[in-house]
Amino acid sequence: MKQTLEQQRAHNAWEVSQKYGEAHVKIAKGLPALIMQSGLMQVLAFAHEKNKEHEAVATDLRAWLTKRFSHLLPDPEFGPFMHTLMTQVSSPDYQAISAEALLWLKWLRQLAAARDQERSIKHG
Repeated sequence: MKQTLEQQRAHNAWEVSQKYGEAHVKIAKGLPALIMQSGLMQVLAFAHEKNKEHEAVATDLRAWLTKRFSHLLPDPEFGPFMHTLMTQVSSPDYQAISAEALLWLKWLRQLAAARDQERSIKHG
């Protein structure tokens, strides 16, 4: 059975969220608003500069976007990813990539919060 795109997003978010703690959950919840306000590239640069949990979430986001748009984004590493977005991606493609980032983050913030809550209950 072939998974729908929604199922693929959910599955990927579920997998990466297993390594997340409370700080990651807060970041995942805040990134969509930041992207809508400032744009995807600015938020990726901000997360890279902040490092640690911010960069972990951004790394997972870049990995997902590279998987979804492999024909446009061949490398999930920060430098090559940003360079490709800045120099080789058309405006409609950039909008599609940004929209996909928001859709994936929607799953991530919900699933990461649920997993974090589940861990708190088990260990609380």
